[in-house]
Amino acid sequence: MTQLRTPIGPDDHVSGPRDGPVQLVEYGDFECPSCGAAFPEVEHVRRALEGRLSFAFRHFPLSQVHPHAALAAEAAEAAAAQGRFWEMHRLLFENQEALDPDALVSYAEALGLDVDRFRTDLDERRHRQKVRRQFLDGARSGVNGTPTFFVNGQRHDGPFDADSLLEALGGGSSHRAY
Repeated sequence: MTQLRTPIGPDDHVSGPRDGPVQLVEYGDFECPSCGAAFPEVEHVRRALEGRLSFAFRHFPLSQVHPHAALAAEAAEAAAAQGRFWEMHRLLFENQEALDPDALVSYAEALGLDVDRFRTDLDERRHRQKVRRQFLDGARSGVNGTPTFFVNGQRHDGPFDADSLLEALGGGSSHRAY
C-alpha cells in the first residue's frame, strides 16, 4: 500500500479540524469527470464525519488531457488568497464544463471577491508554484490519476463512492439520506 509522503500541514486547505482523528486527502483535477463524480460523494462523507474528519484537497491538474485544469487550480488558490477556497472549490466542480478564464472571473464575481486582485493573480500566475508543488508531491506519493484518495495516510485504491470511503475511514455505512 502506498503512503502519503506529505501529511496534512499548514499549506493545505482543510475542511474540518486540522488534526481530526480521521483524515482524507484527495488529489484532484477540477476538469476531471471522475473528480466531478467524486465531489458529491466526498461532500456526503464530510457531512457524515463532521467534527472528526480532516479533509484536504490537493491539486493534481492533468493538463495534457484537461486544458483548463491548471488555471482552475490557480483560480481556487486565488480565491483562497481571499479566504474563499472551499466556495470556489464547489463552484469549479459544479461548473466543470465552463472553466475558461471568463468563467473563472464570473465565479469570483459571484463569490464577491476582489475581482481585480483575482484577475491579477491569474494573469501573473501567482499561484502556479503552489499548484506545481502539490502536483509533484502527489507524484512522489504515487498519484498517477485523479481522483486519488489517501485515508489516514494510506492510498485508498477502492471505489470512491461515499459508502466505500466511509468504510475505509472507519465511519461505517453512510445511510444515504439524499
